[in-house]
Amino acid sequence: CPPLGLETLKITDFQLHASTAKRYGLGAHRGRLNIQAGVNENDFYDGAWCAGRNDPFQWIEVDARRLTKFTGVITQGRNSLWSSNWVTSYRVLVSNDSHAWTAVRNESGDVIFEGNSEKEIPVLNMLPVPLVARYIRINPRSWFEEGSICMRLEILGCPLPDPNNYYHRRNEMTTTDNLDFKHHNYKEMRQLMKTVNKMCPNITRIYNIGKSNQGLKLYAVEISDNPGEHEVGEPEFRYIAGAHGNEVLGRELILLLMQFMCQEYLAGNPRIVHLIEDTRIHLLPSVNPDGYDKAYKAGSELGGWSLGRWTQDGIDINNNFPDLNSLLWESEDQKKSKRKVPNHHIPIPDWYLSENATVAVETRAIIAWMEKIPFVLGGNLQGGELVVAYPYDMVRSMWKTQDYTPTPDDHVFRWLAYSYASTHRLMTDARRRACHTEDFQKEDGTVNGASWHTVAGSINDFSYLHTNCFELSIYVGCDKYPHESELPEEWENNRESLIVFMEQVHRGIKGIVKDAHGKGIPNAIISVEGVNHDIRTGDYWRLLNPGEYVVGVKAEGYTAATKTCEVGYDMGATRCDFTISKTNLARIKEIMKKFGKQPISLSVRRLRQRARQWRQQ
Repeated sequence: CPPLGLETLKITDFQLHASTAKRYGLGAHRGRLNIQAGVNENDFYDGAWCAGRNDPFQWIEVDARRLTKFTGVITQGRNSLWSSNWVTSYRVLVSNDSHAWTAVRNESGDVIFEGNSEKEIPVLNMLPVPLVARYIRINPRSWFEEGSICMRLEILGCPLPDPNNYYHRRNEMTTTDNLDFKHHNYKEMRQLMKTVNKMCPNITRIYNIGKSNQGLKLYAVEISDNPGEHEVGEPEFRYIAGAHGNEVLGRELILLLMQFMCQEYLAGNPRIVHLIEDTRIHLLPSVNPDGYDKAYKAGSELGGWSLGRWTQDGIDINNNFPDLNSLLWESEDQKKSKRKVPNHHIPIPDWYLSENATVAVETRAIIAWMEKIPFVLGGNLQGGELVVAYPYDMVRSMWKTQDYTPTPDDHVFRWLAYSYASTHRLMTDARRRACHTEDFQKEDGTVNGASWHTVAGSINDFSYLHTNCFELSIYVGCDKYPHESELPEEWENNRESLIVFMEQVHRGIKGIVKDAHGKGIPNAIISVEGVNHDIRTGDYWRLLNPGEYVVGVKAEGYTAATKTCEVGYDMGATRCDFTISKTNLARIKEIMKKFGKQPISLSVRRLRQRARQWRQQ
């Protein structure tokens, strides 16, 4: 049977009870598998249920609210940096009325189940035979001798059908989409991509951006009306997932999304057809397949919080990018510095490019991909929380670990984050319980990354400062690796948000910068008055909220130009083209070069004229 849902919060706080609790922050409602403690462990958000006394009469109980076939129990110790507490053995009891209890027994008496030997690795115990009841109780019998009774748990059970119970029928989530709702290992993921490509060969293309540490190819699927080529005037969008290999829900959502878009395109869904014809979409479901393989082998409930998170060589891909924030801020703070850093397309430092730098091969592959394709908007799907985080992810002050640190495009990023969160079924629901310790409701399910926790070298900050692409981190669920029975509901939670966020790539202005002969000018700089962040062309897209903007363009050897461009509320970027002429000096240089001569700079010319006059005198 699947988990009842302590980790996914399907089981509410009101369904959890305990004999005693050390304090509120260690109450029964905190006894959920993989729950994480807050930074201050003495607050309301601690990392387990802990009994008020250490004796064999303590218990924690789950009310399933309906008859359920219980089949197993998974336990962990207390999540804590400072203390070591776990239960080493326990009994299991069941009841239909919470008064008369029956212990799980075998031929020799009450079964004593073996518990944990440390605090983080989950331990599964299957019941000798499944038991049908409404309540289940865990009664610790022994615990770590230098600690106390503390535990986190998940219960495995199959709720029995109850056609007369309107409450459960009303709250059961179903989906009408005919998709492959299961966890896919590497081989199955590859096969699913081939199936989608075979179903929709005219709008899909499979390619890889490089290899993992263990040599697994990093496969992506492109969805476009002309796969394989960049079309002028058509923006490029990307979703990636699995940078942390054990955050599996994002991977499966991307695989579901590619199936859904193919099916809806074939069915003639006008919204999806329009999106595919006007956008080049790239879906990369598994950035860290080596880490995923470790998590997959352990299974959805038994990998703990971190098994498979890192690459094979122990690197966290999500924070493995060059720290360009420090370069920019140092340049801004030291205005007299000779080394000026631009506010966009900041070059990667030489030290990072060296072979000795601690950079994962997966990270290098992503950077090469980001530099090759002119992405406009991207989302990286993560897990373990339910929030959308936008840059900057790094705090500007070196003395703080949390501080709101906005980009010059903060108003745009906040809208992009809200566009996902507000269309998700749960992110902005004021009634929902916080996943672990943070309540993001005050910002409608969004958060500035640096105000949450500071991180140097994040993919979001790097993408913003090194490319034209605005990237956000989308945390799609409290449970990093949900049981596959949860996938249909998670798809329903996220489906509309995934589509709405892609549509935001068409918000703002777009255009082409040409010379007087109609030829495109590469590397022209597009600036917006009042926003200290520029982008560069070929053809360009600039994400902006509705309003009127003074837009400027400049390019080496050309005269600068400005114009006013208005962004409306309707979806669809405003066309804002520029035609600029070469400067007089550039024309002279071109003519001189054509005739095999080099132009003389004005200062040298003046010196020669003076020398000639002096000789004549």
